[in-house]
Amino acid sequence: MILFRKFRVLILMVFLVACTMHIMIDLLPKLEKRAAGADSGDGGCQCAHHPGGEAQGWGKQRARSAAEAGWPNKHTLRILQDFSNEPSSNLTSHSLEKITAAAAGAAGAGGAGGAGERAESGRRMRPSAGKAEDHKSLIGDASGGRIAPAHTVSRLSALFEHPLYKVDLPPLTDDDTLFNVNTDIRFYPRATGNQGWHNEEGNEEEEEFSPTGEVTAESYPNWLRFHIGINRYELYSRHSLVLDALLKDLVTQRITSVAMKSGGTQLKLIMTFQNYGQALFKPMKQTREQETPPDFFYFSDFERHNAEIAAFHLDRILDFRRVPPVAGRLVNMTREIRDVTRDKKLWRTFFISPANNVCFYGECSYYCSTEHALCGKPDQIEGSLAAFLPDLNLAKRKTWRNPWRRSYHKRKKAEWEVDPDYCDEVKQTPPYDRGTRLLDVMDMTIFDFLMGNMDRHHYETFEKFGNETFIIHLDNGRGFGKHSHDELSILVPLSQCCRVRKSTYLRLQLLAKDEYQLSSLMEESLLRDRLSPILIQRHLHALDRRLRLVLQVLAGCIEKEGHVNVVEEDLARETATQRGPGHR
Repeated sequence: MILFRKFRVLILMVFLVACTMHIMIDLLPKLEKRAAGADSGDGGCQCAHHPGGEAQGWGKQRARSAAEAGWPNKHTLRILQDFSNEPSSNLTSHSLEKITAAAAGAAGAGGAGGAGERAESGRRMRPSAGKAEDHKSLIGDASGGRIAPAHTVSRLSALFEHPLYKVDLPPLTDDDTLFNVNTDIRFYPRATGNQGWHNEEGNEEEEEFSPTGEVTAESYPNWLRFHIGINRYELYSRHSLVLDALLKDLVTQRITSVAMKSGGTQLKLIMTFQNYGQALFKPMKQTREQETPPDFFYFSDFERHNAEIAAFHLDRILDFRRVPPVAGRLVNMTREIRDVTRDKKLWRTFFISPANNVCFYGECSYYCSTEHALCGKPDQIEGSLAAFLPDLNLAKRKTWRNPWRRSYHKRKKAEWEVDPDYCDEVKQTPPYDRGTRLLDVMDMTIFDFLMGNMDRHHYETFEKFGNETFIIHLDNGRGFGKHSHDELSILVPLSQCCRVRKSTYLRLQLLAKDEYQLSSLMEESLLRDRLSPILIQRHLHALDRRLRLVLQVLAGCIEKEGHVNVVEEDLARETATQRGPGHR
């Protein structure tokens, strides 16, 4: 009996020891992270450091910690055969030392600029040596990128001053806005204990409250102000100050958590910021120079981060304003993804490549394996960050099947590909039989053709606005894949239906003129992004070539059916007025 009791006590002791060891193993990474923060003087410091040392130290730590069974041993993997591992595939492969030097210089800079400005300049890339044009004076914009030299005339500014870009919206009612802000509700951000909510710049001494003590709508986080500004006709206004601030947030806000996005064919990450904003991160998979392989089907093409960025700028130049704000960002895979994620499935796919680079591959349908892993240089990777639309619980969206959806089959063709009169059937089918939905599809067709995007199987609209609203241009990652080929099948909806808005038609003609030129406007606009250059010159020239093809199709339609039957009047009831910054 005594031996049995001793045996029970022994079993209990072993169980307690095992539990203690398990708790210590779980807490060890957090304690090490906190200790590292204490040594640096600021646990949340985003100061520049040498990523190579961090990657090597992490590899040594994993080699020492045999107890961390959750990490797969990937040191014996063959050389990765993915696009991201090429020498020129990541911006940091040739500018990492410049980033560190720039950050160090910014840390020691003093004078008129505030602490936030010094940190911003530390994060900004230095121009590459050997390029004369890079030594010109450049002006940074709100998104932290670069714009055209100060002494040159801005084509983009001239375009936005054109009367076609000054057309008024119809008067907005409560039914025309996605959210109706109740000004009687008062918010007290200090009570939440979150300093990132009211003051996104982190400078608490400069906080300004209204006389009554509540926070006004202008003091909301930029992502919330973006959501509040959505209406029946646009995602954001033409000269929205919130847009520039939101683009800057996408680049500078501290990332607090990361998780894989469910669904979809390729890896995408949901990133949450310190101010509770969220964005969809698409990592770099191809270099700027690489084209889609000729043997790839459109449904198995890579999703390109630079295509998402370029699509946002193209949509804005076309004056659609139907793509959520997108900005490029250089992300530290160790500090800003691995260390903040609670997604164990994502965390377990991190490893060190034979080249001593940090890599991960996540889980998805295509290209999520060690052979297609995403690798940093050594732990920095480019990506696009697209601002989230409002939560579906607050603003429901309806998904529609694109009438000109492709078959997504290796051999079968869709009905519209074999029936030249297919549009006549579509015109008799709701919601295309009335309202502006068919014209919205024509806008989307032109937008996709200019990018070369064949992957438009569905689209979404805000449910609140019914059928009288715009199409949201989401998921543009498969655009800008081939600059040497113009996929004319994308234009079939336009050639079959021969319908277009007058405003769209006039803007296309304007963008084809030498004094504006779509390629030059895109080049200037993309210079604002942190990862500039976004598109190589051959892709920019392809935009001009495809724009001429669109105008040729419309000219053929007008010749065949007459101008009145092709060009839909949408400017008759609207008056072009001159407005200053801050207005639409």
